[in-house]
Amino acid sequence: MPRSLTAPAALGDDLAALRAHFAPLLERIRDGAVEREIERRLPHEEIRALDEAGFGTLRVPAEHGGPGVSIATLTALLVDLAAADSNVAHQYRSHLGFLESLRFQPAAVQEHWYPRVLAGATVGNASTERGGNRLGTLGTTLTAGADGTTRLNGTKYYSTGTIFADYTRVSAALEGQDGRRFAVVATDAPGVGIEDDWDGFGQKLTGTGTTVLEDVEVEDLAVLEREPRGVEATHEAAFFQHVLLAVLAGIARAARDDAAALVASRARTFNTGSGVPFREDPLILEAVGRIAAKAHSAEAIVERTARALDAGIAAATDPASGDPATGAGGLRGVDRAELEVEQAQISVPELALGAAQDLFLTVGASATSRTKAYDRHWRNAQTVATHNPIAFRARAIGDHLVNGTVPEGLNAIGDATSGSAASAPAVAGQEQGARA
Repeated sequence: MPRSLTAPAALGDDLAALRAHFAPLLERIRDGAVEREIERRLPHEEIRALDEAGFGTLRVPAEHGGPGVSIATLTALLVDLAAADSNVAHQYRSHLGFLESLRFQPAAVQEHWYPRVLAGATVGNASTERGGNRLGTLGTTLTAGADGTTRLNGTKYYSTGTIFADYTRVSAALEGQDGRRFAVVATDAPGVGIEDDWDGFGQKLTGTGTTVLEDVEVEDLAVLEREPRGVEATHEAAFFQHVLLAVLAGIARAARDDAAALVASRARTFNTGSGVPFREDPLILEAVGRIAAKAHSAEAIVERTARALDAGIAAATDPASGDPATGAGGLRGVDRAELEVEQAQISVPELALGAAQDLFLTVGASATSRTKAYDRHWRNAQTVATHNPIAFRARAIGDHLVNGTVPEGLNAIGDATSGSAASAPAVAGQEQGARA
């Protein structure tokens, strides 16, 4: 288990100070990103260095000894990290989502897990089942044994971050019951097998592989309950999607920076052009400016969703707010945050993909060289954008505006059956935004 070299409480919530603290690490991560991509080398060392510098502790509340940073501050740092390497930022999604969930757990559970996180431990994700589970159900089970122990069995796919983490959080059903819950188990526990077998064309280094669980013993305080459509479930579903938006914004910024660097250093031109260096050509400069505008817009939208998530938590935890029971307009604060995230899910992917695509309008065919790996920006953005079908998000927004339907975050993936959309039980927490 890694040990944080930085006292978490000393990190504070000042964005400028935090950026200065993590800047040397981000520079190293950025410098090695292309080499890791070409060699398909998982960023174990880079992630361990960030863990030791306290990145994984940022959302631990101050009252529990953590930095207690806001989601807005965390988001700015996530965008910075994603601009350096979107794979590294993406794999923290699972750990950070666990910390969001932990805020709503009983005190005994918090007192069990917060000290581990403050000591540098991280938590991955093992939620998705590729097939065989009906929408609203799970094939992975928790079984209470005659000896008083609880055992976990199942196979999970797309286990982002688990291969880098000390623990993984597994969605499971209690054998013989319909309820859904999470079990958090050590990644090196007997019976846990982790494979690096993610074969997607983007985000290749996120550790999004298969996790096999065979009769794994679960600690008493490692089974976390989940109330369907409760405040915790609604907030975490929105937060999980928000992290992906921050990753996309970081990819757009990286495309912008690469475009500017390419144009600034290019000497060759075309006879069909103006005859001046690319750095002086108005058409090329316009192309760079359009990329920059898309990156700027993506970041601005993500900043807004971060503020909405912070406001949702504040309303949910303030007894005087009247939230979460009703809220203004029939929406709780966490519902309003979900709506903000859903709208961002329609626009931010398009902006990031556009920035990554337009990078190739700034130079010639030399930009397609595999040694430069500029194509990774588009591949990574496209991969992240597939996590939650955009058409479903747009429909939900329209349904809310026209019919007043309360938005619902992505919380279950499974095999469809006749009438499943209307009859499937609400299962918050089966999978917050998985790859389908």
